[in-house]
This record gives sequence, C-alpha cells and structure tokens, in this order.
Amino acid sequence: MSRIGKMPILIPENATISVEGNMVHVKGPKGELSQELTDHVTLEIQDGQVEVKRKDESKESKARHGLFRSLISNMFIGATEGYKKELELIGVGFRATATGQNLELVIGFSHNVLISLPEEIKVTATGERGQNPTVVLESHDKQLIGMVASKIRSLRKPEPYKGKGIRYKDEYVRRKAGKSAAK
Repeated sequence: MSRIGKMPILIPENATISVEGNMVHVKGPKGELSQELTDHVTLEIQDGQVEVKRKDESKESKARHGLFRSLISNMFIGATEGYKKELELIGVGFRATATGQNLELVIGFSHNVLISLPEEIKVTATGERGQNPTVVLESHDKQLIGMVASKIRSLRKPEPYKGKGIRYKDEYVRRKAGKSAAK
C-alpha cells in the first residue's frame, strides 16, 4: 500500500472541503482551489480528516492513490498558508520591476522581457544596492506558482562558468573551471 496515500489529511480549522461528484473543492482564507478526481480513488471525510481510498488493486489505482493524497494536502496548505517562490537574478545589469500583474526583466537581451502573470499570483521585485535583484511570487496554487517560476527561470538559466542567470533562492549551481590558458 502507498505510504503517502494511506496517511490521513487533517482538515485545518479555517478550511472547508466539499465533494461534488468527481470535483473536490477546498476553501480557506487565502483562496479556493478545485481538483478533479479520477475513477480510481474515492474520498472519505470524517472526524476532521480526509482519507483517500483506492477502488481496487490495479496498477493505475496504486499510482493515483499517493498522487491525489498529495494534491489534496497541497490544496489545504495553499488555501490556509499559501506558497512562496523566490527567484534571484545574478548578472551585471540584471534588473526586475513589477507593476501590477506585469513583470519586466532586464536580463542581458537586446530587449526587455515583459511577462504577464495570472491573477492568482502576487509578484514583488526588489533590487537593493549591493544585492542581487529578487523576484518574489506568492499564490495559493502550488502547481501554478511552480509553473510560472519555472517559466521565468527558463528565460535565462544559470550557466556553470560564471553562475549568471536566474535561479531559485536556495538553488546551488555547480561551477566548472573553464578552459586553461594556452602556452
């Protein structure tokens, strides 16, 4: 049996869950999230906790069991606490400015890169003197914030020789030595 799938999910005090057919809705102070369930799993809600049960022992059901338990758990965390991703711009002249739902990046191209962000994401950009510019993304949807952060990072991935590029705040970039001088 799936180790993750069999763990019950405790429902936080300030969150509610409702199931309508195949749709699961979680509502909390940060927002509301929905997820569609497959036919392989069912939910049991009792005593302030949610349990994900599989319908049979097929390979597909076993694969979906832990997945949907994690997705529903992430929905509760997002609806009550929210998620936050921090990106760091490392390079000479790299800058970021956020105005509303638009993020403008100066990352070494001949033009500025303008990114329109979804309404569910709150963005802030800081650029203090002597520090690398930082872009902070906040949202209640873990999947959406991860996808947007990944898209921003893909514009200028950190390169291994000088370490320039856009990286996550806690990301480690392995450095290479480069070529040695010719004699």
